[in-house]
Amino acid sequence: MSHRVHPKSYRIKELADWDSRWFDKKKTPQYLEEDFKIREFLKKKLGKLGVEKVEIERFPGKIIIIISSARPGLIIGRGGGGVEELKKELEKEVLKTKGNQELKIDIREIKDPWSSATLSAQWMAQQIEKRVPHRRVLKQALEKITAARGNKGARVELAGRLDGKEIARREWLKKGNLPRQTIRADIDYARDRAYCTYGVIGIKVWIYKGEHFD
Repeated sequence: MSHRVHPKSYRIKELADWDSRWFDKKKTPQYLEEDFKIREFLKKKLGKLGVEKVEIERFPGKIIIIISSARPGLIIGRGGGGVEELKKELEKEVLKTKGNQELKIDIREIKDPWSSATLSAQWMAQQIEKRVPHRRVLKQALEKITAARGNKGARVELAGRLDGKEIARREWLKKGNLPRQTIRADIDYARDRAYCTYGVIGIKVWIYKGEHFD
């Protein structure tokens, strides 16, 4: 049996960084719980707006939330109204601050969604929920990912009661290089779920973007 490791945690501080960046000995449990609630709230609020990841940075008296999205205009809203509304809801429902902490929300644009494993997995989940045949979803996703500039290889995988069959199974497709055994390989990895009437379909995406020798 081989020992499987999450591709991102395997590369922390080499090619990747933590999504929560702060340090506090006394309030660590409180901050961890807050970070979890912030991400859950934003997932429900912005789930279909192409959000790749939510990064949280904490400083004395200040919280910065960085949202990376393929559709930033829908989040920002007209004249920045969407961000202000999101800020108020976060302060009221999640953070419950009383003026002692400044909250800042920064929206970053992802120019090519097919270079992101998270956004690719979200697209596959949406297609599966629309009852598109699973083999077509696998082929289309792999073609679009490998056609994107900078991607040198990819693997896409679906698992569960595919197309509503009684027996669950796993199917995957791979194209190009995908060296998962070395730290210098820049591999973007993501998991998602498609919720169908016949059960939950698990989705995994790996995207290889080349090697780094820094």
